[in-house]
Amino acid sequence: MSAMKLEHDTWVLVADGEKALFLRNEGDDVYPHLQVIREEHHANPPTREQGTDRPGRLNDASGEHRSAVADTDWHQIEKERFADEIAERLYKLAHKGRFEKIVLVAQPQVLGEMRKKLHKEVADRVVGEVAKTLTNHTVIEIEKNLAGD
Repeated sequence: MSAMKLEHDTWVLVADGEKALFLRNEGDDVYPHLQVIREEHHANPPTREQGTDRPGRLNDASGEHRSAVADTDWHQIEKERFADEIAERLYKLAHKGRFEKIVLVAQPQVLGEMRKKLHKEVADRVVGEVAKTLTNHTVIEIEKNLAGD
């Protein structure tokens, strides 16, 4: 990954399907110093703990064959729901003028889902995207990752 220049006061959102870190660069583009503004957690147990029903079955037109229907991936649905919540929170913060520029860092699936849900007011403020899971890294490790070290 190439180095990303984070100007002073640029926000960085680091998210996955269960956790989101809202960070602000208190440093400059040469020496970033990210500070945690907010941290959110979203309970998202594995699908096997969320769904208890057996897969559904369908009969074909003749009634002779029965086919199983794929299980619902409840874990993935919760990730998408969390991405929706984060997109909505970003809209409210942008509307209040809390940030002018933001970098989105998320696992590829979550980033794609968030991108679809971002309001134009937020999308216009996105200055960079990183398709990586960094939620379990320390703030210093996140800084290093964004700096390309």
